[in-house]
Amino acid sequence: MTSETIPLSSKPRFEILDGLRGVAAMIVVAFHLFETYSSGPSDQILNHGYLAVDFFFVLSGFVIGYAYDDRWNRMTSWDFFKRRLIRLQPMVILGTLIGAFWFYFSAAPGFELVMQTPWWKLLLIMILGCIMFPTPPSMDIRGWQEINSLNGAQWSLLWEYIANIFYALFVRRFSIAVLIVFVFLSAFLTIDLSMNLDVTGLLAVRDYAKYTVIGGFGLTPDQIYIGICRLLYPFFMGLLLYRLSKFRINLKRGAMIWCSLAVVATLVTPHVGGESHPWVNGLYCAVVILLVYPAIVVAGAGSPLKGRKTTAFCKFLGMISYPLYITHYPMIYVQMNWAAQHADAPLGTHIWVAVSIFVASIAVAYASVKVYDLPVRAWLSKRFLQTNQK
Repeated sequence: MTSETIPLSSKPRFEILDGLRGVAAMIVVAFHLFETYSSGPSDQILNHGYLAVDFFFVLSGFVIGYAYDDRWNRMTSWDFFKRRLIRLQPMVILGTLIGAFWFYFSAAPGFELVMQTPWWKLLLIMILGCIMFPTPPSMDIRGWQEINSLNGAQWSLLWEYIANIFYALFVRRFSIAVLIVFVFLSAFLTIDLSMNLDVTGLLAVRDYAKYTVIGGFGLTPDQIYIGICRLLYPFFMGLLLYRLSKFRINLKRGAMIWCSLAVVATLVTPHVGGESHPWVNGLYCAVVILLVYPAIVVAGAGSPLKGRKTTAFCKFLGMISYPLYITHYPMIYVQMNWAAQHADAPLGTHIWVAVSIFVASIAVAYASVKVYDLPVRAWLSKRFLQTNQK
């Protein structure tokens, strides 16, 4: 059986990449838990946790190429869109519903709009969130001007959808040479954002996050530009890495451990450069996105995974990675509210609450996969996908 006739469900998985996605998702949860106690990007513990999104984009581009590049002779764009919706949308809906459930429990200082929001407006935002309709600042019901006030993490999924559409309509037809040029040009956007060159003049409003890549979560011009900058290079670099299949790094022993340590190191590195040389932090972000994450992906894709326990652990991490990312943030809103209401509580109590939320987030992610996501996707696939496309 050739690669052109292998059913998608029969393709072997890059289990190390699955495991790395789970490792990064856990760091994201911890990053957000610590963010509650942070006064800004420079003093945030696990300081560069926001770079996990850029790593996810590289992984997504690689996996999209692997899963679909050889199937366009028997698959339409609409078939592709249906598959992506079935894969991603059920958890988007669940994440939004969880956010709606916890909404009135998250009225922390800075979220004054929460208790001013009538039930009908909450219901409207919930419906819009479930269908991935991004809300403008004028419809904000929390105060952070996120595209989904009920689940802030949904912003990156919107950009993921945009990348999928762009891939299906245009980029899948690019030759490797054209794709290389496209990726090279998009790298400039990463540099413009991280180094605060601001060639468009749109970044002047983000004094709080200069020399980082933080942003992309709103519908203001600056946030849209940041989202574009964060998406294009990582996603399509991932696609290019798949197509350049000869370029792999084979770590013959301990690949999962070494790649995981590399991912964790990039995310927990403290803010660098200080007030005297703030551009150093921007340079760090640029190097990680442009060079380090692609190297980690080619190492994870090119190295063997040995050991039954390690393989099982990677499968578990891969299984919960997306559900964990898309369902945890509503509980972070609640933690922010609790921390504000109990600022004088002992440090041990704050640690206990944060650890409890971390464990609960993993439990919710695992339960959502088993009880909801897998059954729903199986039903949708049976209902809307042709048998010969499975």
